[in-house]
Amino acid sequence: MTLFALVYCIFSPRNPKHVYFFCRWFNLLQKIVGVRVETRGLKNAENVGNSVYISNHQSIFDFVTDPGMLRPRTVSIGKKSLLWVPFFGQLYWITGNILLDRENKSKARNTIQQVAEAIRNRNLSVWMYPEGTRSKGRGLLPFKTGAFRMAIEAGVPIVPMCTSTTHNKIDLNRRDNGIAITEMLAPIDVTQFKNARELADHCHTLMAEKIAELDVEVERFAMSKVEVPAKTN
Repeated sequence: MTLFALVYCIFSPRNPKHVYFFCRWFNLLQKIVGVRVETRGLKNAENVGNSVYISNHQSIFDFVTDPGMLRPRTVSIGKKSLLWVPFFGQLYWITGNILLDRENKSKARNTIQQVAEAIRNRNLSVWMYPEGTRSKGRGLLPFKTGAFRMAIEAGVPIVPMCTSTTHNKIDLNRRDNGIAITEMLAPIDVTQFKNARELADHCHTLMAEKIAELDVEVERFAMSKVEVPAKTN
C-alpha cells in the first residue's frame, strides 16, 4: 500500500488531497486487524470551515481507529523524526503532512506561524495530537499548547476528536478485537478563552470526560457478548 502510494504521489507531491485519499485506505485496516470502529459526530465538522482538529494519541493502532475521522483538505502535524521511518515516513511527507522540529524551539514557533498562514491562505485544516507522544495506557496525558496557539493565531475553531481506549484491547493474534468508538465533538470558539493554556485545559477536560463515557459503552458491549453460564441445581 505504501509503495503504491509513494509512486502515486510523485505526480503531484505535497498535495493535501492525498492525505484524505489515503486515509480512506488506512480506514480499511480495521477489517484486517479485526476491530470494528464506530465513527460518530462527523456532522459537527460540517460548515465549520478550516479548523484545528485534536485527538488523543494512544499507540500505533491509532492508524487503524482514527483515519475515518479525518476531513478533506486536512493535513496532520508530526515530529520531524517521522521522516526517517522506512516507507511510512516518506509517505507521510509526500502526501502533504507537516513535519515539526520540536527540539528547536525557535523553529517550532516559526512553524506555528507558517501553519497558521497556510490554514488561512491555502484553505487547510490541521490535525494534531496535543499530548505530543503516545499515552500507551497512561490515560489522557497533559496537553502541550502548540495546537491551541496555532488555532488562536489562525483564528479558527478547535474540534476535539476522541477515541475509546484501545490499550491492551487489540491483539493481532485474535480475529475479533471487539469495537472501538471514535467521536467528533462540537467545534470550540477559541476567542472565548484568555490564552492557549486555558483553551488546552478546557479541551483536556472535555475529552477526558468523553473518553471515559466511550470506555463505559465499549465495556458494556463487551459484557453483552459474554455468555452467562446457566445455573445448575
